[in-house]
This record gives sequence, structure tokens and C-alpha cells, in this order.
Amino acid sequence: MILSSSLNVREKFIMALAGFPNRVHYVSHDKTTAAFVEGGRIIEDDALIVIANRGRQRGSEMHDMTNHVFIIVDGEAEFITGGTMTDPKVISPGQTRGSGIEGGTVHHLSKGDVITIPARTPHQWKDTSKTGSICYYAVNFQT
Repeated sequence: MILSSSLNVREKFIMALAGFPNRVHYVSHDKTTAAFVEGGRIIEDDALIVIANRGRQRGSEMHDMTNHVFIIVDGEAEFITGGTMTDPKVISPGQTRGSGIEGGTVHHLSKGDVITIPARTPHQWKDTSKTGSICYYAVNFQT
């Protein structure tokens, strides 16, 4: 029996329907390090976007079609998910920003943690005062 690493036509079709890229992406250390300085997209392909970001305390946000996976690389922060957004304003189609969140679940995030945020879930970086900011990869998948 021979195993092949190439995708068959059916697998490629299923991946295309799901919006996930059917090719390999490699991003060098130098590019990710530079992206963390200002925050920037390091992969953008079909429904997959990967951002190298440095977050600070800010208002709440919610995305109608974006699912997040945040992978914490450095720093620590309080992060809130769920609850109800305060002062919500639609800033563009499918994108809502607010001044904060009432209720919700508080997560203490630090280096090595991973958190997933499904689309339509309010979320907010709440307190980054211990380290000033939090460095993370945001793996975003559009549904």
C-alpha cells in the first residue's frame, strides 16, 4: 500500500466548499517578528486569515462571520468572552464595536494559552497592565 500526501479531487472539493486553503503556507520568523511590531496579516488565503498581533486594553468587538483562535505568544491579559456588549455600534457590515461587556466570562491569558471565539461572540481585551500588551496569533476563519 502506498500512501500519498497529495489530496484527491473529492478532498480538494470539500476543502474549497469549506473555504479552507488547499495549499501549504510558510511564514518565516523574520516576517512574523516584524508583523508583531505593528500587528499585521501574515497569511491571507480564501476564508483563512492569520494575524500576528500585539493587543492592548480596548473596547469590545464582535464579528458576524469570523471565528477566532488566539494563540498567546507573550505577555498576559484579562480577556472577556460572551455577555452583552455596551454601547454597540456597527462599524461595517458584520463588524460591531462597543465600549465594554456586561457579564461574560473572564479568562486570564498568558504565554502558551489558546482560546477559541466563535463568530457572533462578544470579546474584549480587558486588562493588559501587568505586561503592557499581549502578543498573539489570531487565526481567523470566515464562515
